[in-house]
Amino acid sequence: MTDLPGDRPLRVIQWATGALGRSAIRAVLERPDLELAGVRVFDPAKDGIDAGTLAGRGPTGVAATLSTEALLDLDADCVIYAPAPGGAPFADLDTVHALLASGKNVIATTGYVYPQAHGQGLVDALEDSCARGGSSLHGCGVNPGFMSDVMPLLLSRLSRQVTHVFARECSDFSGHPSPRMLRDLVGLGRTEEEFGVFLRRARPVMRTHFGESLHMVAAGLGLAPPEVDTDVAHRVTGEDLEAAAGTVRAGTVAAVRWTFSAMVGGRPVIGLETVYKVGPDVAPEWGRPGYSVRVEGRPSITLTTGEDWVTNGIAAAAAHAVNAVPVVCAAPAGVRTFLDLPPVLGRASVHHMADVNP
Repeated sequence: MTDLPGDRPLRVIQWATGALGRSAIRAVLERPDLELAGVRVFDPAKDGIDAGTLAGRGPTGVAATLSTEALLDLDADCVIYAPAPGGAPFADLDTVHALLASGKNVIATTGYVYPQAHGQGLVDALEDSCARGGSSLHGCGVNPGFMSDVMPLLLSRLSRQVTHVFARECSDFSGHPSPRMLRDLVGLGRTEEEFGVFLRRARPVMRTHFGESLHMVAAGLGLAPPEVDTDVAHRVTGEDLEAAAGTVRAGTVAAVRWTFSAMVGGRPVIGLETVYKVGPDVAPEWGRPGYSVRVEGRPSITLTTGEDWVTNGIAAAAAHAVNAVPVVCAAPAGVRTFLDLPPVLGRASVHHMADVNP
């Protein structure tokens, strides 16, 4: 928990400046209750560049740095920890421990949604670092971190005798500009042989991240820790498909479907499905782009949306992290999941309202 003398703004460090990190910097700069204190970059070309320049804003007086040590020593309340997605889970766990032990609350946008899914040893180690620094750790995002866990739990409050929960995301990557995201992180545009190699790395990463969602939903519903089954399927295109990130050639993977099932007492109680496509009409049997959540109970509750329900997933994930800063900083020290915190809410902007036509 951060001890706030008076009404000073909370000082925030942005860790990494990819698309999500830059969006988070802009969100921090827009809020009078937050102050940008530091920025960690990993590209030497960004070292020393003003954070405002990196985020497409005016100068802030905060220079980006390659030095982890400098930021560990910096006086700050919170770190928005947003390393590049798709890496090995907990690849930089030592840094997270160091940040927590230095007295900085950490809000992670990749993982840590429900660390309890990975065993008590990890939780105890994180709790120890939090205790040493008097800090808290929270993981959030859009999916995982909201659609596959927070939203089902929110809907469950309208139902009793819940018997099954299902959440689905279907994303169209035809407009995504990053070849790295399309090929390296999602696996689209690869030959079937290349896709098989890709799965050896991707399967444990996906299981780790979405397994946290399954475990958190189970805990929220009062269930024992589940066993998690994972399956993946793909479809190959018979023709060239044009995408913002480049051409997906005929004979390569154009759609991937991940399914995750939480088994409790030998029966499936929570299901998640994540579909990635190069175009909305690819693999029509896997549905149209959008989101859906269903809670089976009395009554059953269904939420179904089109893909424009969240118009910008990266901006949404950044906003979720930034909006969580005051809540996490005020929380007791320790690992704090959605189940432990008061509601995280957005903040109205009177300044921006003035720019909106009635």
